[in-house]
Formats: sequence, C-alpha cells, structure tokens
Amino acid sequence: MDKITKKIFFFSFWIFVGIALVAQGKEIKGRVTCNGKGISQVTITDGTHCTRTNAKGEYKLSSMDASYVYISTPSGYLTDVENTVPLFYQRIESDRTSYDFELKKNSKDDVRHVFFAQADVQLIDQESIESYKKILNDCNDLAKEYNSSYDVFSVDCGDILGDAPALYPSYIKAVSILDFPVYRAIGNHDMNYNGRSHETSYKTFEKHFGPAWYSFNKGKAHYVILNDNFFIGREYFYMGYLDERALSWLEQDLSYVSEGTPVFVIMHIPSQLQENKVSFQYTYNGIAGQMTNASALHELLKPYKAHIISGHMHYNQNLVYSSGLMEHITGAVCGAWWSGNLCLDGTPQGYGVYEVNGDSVQWYFKSSGFPKEHQMRVYAPGSSKEYPKDILVNVWNWDKNWKVEWVENGQNMGQMLQSTDKDPEVVALCKSKMKLKYDWISAIPTNHLFRATPSKEDSDIEIRVTDRFGHIYSEIIKVKSL
Repeated sequence: MDKITKKIFFFSFWIFVGIALVAQGKEIKGRVTCNGKGISQVTITDGTHCTRTNAKGEYKLSSMDASYVYISTPSGYLTDVENTVPLFYQRIESDRTSYDFELKKNSKDDVRHVFFAQADVQLIDQESIESYKKILNDCNDLAKEYNSSYDVFSVDCGDILGDAPALYPSYIKAVSILDFPVYRAIGNHDMNYNGRSHETSYKTFEKHFGPAWYSFNKGKAHYVILNDNFFIGREYFYMGYLDERALSWLEQDLSYVSEGTPVFVIMHIPSQLQENKVSFQYTYNGIAGQMTNASALHELLKPYKAHIISGHMHYNQNLVYSSGLMEHITGAVCGAWWSGNLCLDGTPQGYGVYEVNGDSVQWYFKSSGFPKEHQMRVYAPGSSKEYPKDILVNVWNWDKNWKVEWVENGQNMGQMLQSTDKDPEVVALCKSKMKLKYDWISAIPTNHLFRATPSKEDSDIEIRVTDRFGHIYSEIIKVKSL
C-alpha cells in the first residue's frame, strides 16, 4: 500500500468512526439511589430512548440531540418537589455525562392513592388568578380528607394559561399553596406560537415544568403524560396528533409495564369525541378537537386497564371505548373562560377525583365550593323552552353505566329520558353578552341531560341517580304547577 493509499484509507477510517460515534450519540450515565443504596429496574429516558437501572441502580444511555434525562419515578418512592413541580428530570449539559438521581421513600403506602385531574385553567390576567385561588383552596380542603389514608397528588390536562406565557411565574406562585405535587401536560394555549416548527412550541413550558412527555408510577398503576398538541407552524393553528417520536417513546415505556396494569394517560386534546369512531372529516375543527391518529394510541393501550384523561373541550364527558379503555374529557376549571361558574354543557367549575386502590379505581367530579355529593342540577318545569312541562336534570359525570330515575309522590316512575339539549342555566348566562369576556361563548348541546313529565300538579318529585359504583345521589323538588 503506497503512502497516498494509506492516507486515504486512514482518513476514510476516521470519517467512518466519527459518523458512527455521531449516530451512536453521547453516552450519559448515572445512578438512581435512596439513602445511598441503588434502586434497580428504574426506567431512564431522554424522551426518545429508554433503558433500566441494574441491580446497583446504575444506568447507561446513548442520547442524541436531547434536552433532558429523566426517570419514571418507581412506586414507593418520591422525588423532590419545588413549588408543586416534581423534580424527576435534569437538563443535559454539553460538558457533563453523569446524572444521578436521589429518591426518598414514600412515607405512605401508595397502593392506595388519590389524584385530582384539572383541565383548562386558562389564566389570562391577575383577576383570573385570584378566582383560581378559590378552586386551589377547594383542592387543599379535599386533600385533607384523604391525607390520612391516601397518597395525594394532582395532574393537569393542559391549557394552564390562555396564550399568556408572562403569567407562568404568577401561576406557579398561586399554585404553590397546594400541599401536594402536580404532574402537568401541555395544552395548545400553553405553547409558543412564534417558533418555526412544532419542536420549538413546547420549549417555554419545558423551561418551567420539565419534559413535555414522561411517566411515573404509583402503587400498581402507571401514569403517562403526553403532548398531543401539534403546532403546524402558522399563527395559532394546531392539531391533535402524537408524532412518531412520542409514540416510539411510549411504546418503549410501556414495554416495561405488565399486561393488565392500570394505566392512566394524561393529555390535553381528547383522542376521540365519540365512543364509536366516525368517518374522518378534514376540517380545522375536526383536527383541532381530537387526535387524528388516535387509533395508534388506543392500540398501544390494549394490553392494559387504561384511562385517558383529557380536557380542551370545556365540557365533561365519559366515553367507554371498550371494557379495557375509557376516556374522561374533563370540564374546565375556568368554566366559561372565567365569565361564569359553569362550563358550556352546564358542568360546574371543578375537577375530577380518582381513587385508586391496587388495580381498582373509582372516580367522581368535584364541583368547587360544593360537597362531593353534588352530582346533578335539577330544573323545575318551565325552565326549558323545548320541554316546558318537563323536569330537567343535568348529570355531568354520567356514563352509560349510570341510572337516572325519578319518583313521583312515592311511586318509582323508572328511568328518565335521555335528551341531547342545552343546559338552561348556561343558556341564560350566554344571553347576557355584556357579562361575557368573549362574545363567542355560547351554550352547547350535551347528552347528559335527562327529562320527565310529571303527571300531576303539586307533585313531590325525587330524582335518584346511581353511578356505576353504586353510589346514590338524590334530590327532591316540589312541582307547583304545570
């Protein structure tokens, strides 16, 4: 081999090695410990690749073009928390390769835990922040009822802000009154709209709360936070979509989760808006109100007892896709964008509450400022123009396994008739456009309204609602006249 050939060979060899090293990425490593002792089988990720710790709590991960390295906090352990933000992540630095995580034992048995699910706080100014504090106090009061026997935390389904990133510090200060951690998903109104691509849209959110998709564990349950808001690069336009990077990460994350495990997926835009898949229509409302590739997510969740918890729609709805998959579209904390204490479907301002014990879960909707038994609103005859002779009942957390019955003068009249209509109180609220922050706010039809026609004047009517768990809620009204 002559000198020139040798030079070409060695030059080509080192180019090949350089390309291989770049393709392999930067190796990062570290250890996950509690009181100095390594914790095995902890999932570590950079948001693209996943690995697990060995028996000594050690890990190695090849990472390329990632911003964070973070853990899927294992059951029985806690991370530090700063202003309600769980510190399960570390930012990757160019001159650093080692990232250790020190956890602490949970003082409570998290097999029994409860979490609150908020959606669409949509803070727009200081006035809305002051209003939000009342709901935060309601959360703290409810948490005190659980603290003795449950591990308590909260999740947020996004739209913390209403296109007002300057309010992040004020929001963090306000929410810091909570006595428990909050795991947050990003909403479309939390994104940066002035970047050149989707990948730049969640950078401000991550600066305050860490990675936009991640997971953690409590007891026998696995929790996943996703970003399904896909910014399409023009002004305020977005769609509901999970990109391949997120889906591939989720597939790896779930590969460590045993079949049959309860899995809770927290995200902003609902995967679907109906229980049965309907023909897809390519319109802005069609792609911005639900995930265009929901079937991919549903497929990944098939082996589990899965619940998707979402928001975005400013109404409350429970969808049963199969025996192993439900979606809970959660009513907005802000109600009608802080113009009234009701959502567009009549759901009160509030949040979902999920009680998990082992692999079983029960849930209810907590109306802020009301006892947990407040699960319906009853309207006397004359409240509805469409059905002036009927009693109307709005049961906002209803699903098809509930019963809504009525009793007239002691006689059980059976189940009330389900009716898709508008809540009378929301209709009245939206008539006064001067009181609304936005003139486009209007009541929407909902399928959790029920009606019945009393047979007599001066009847005593009892509305008796039984949820899917057998809890009975009752309210009595006096019908004065027809």
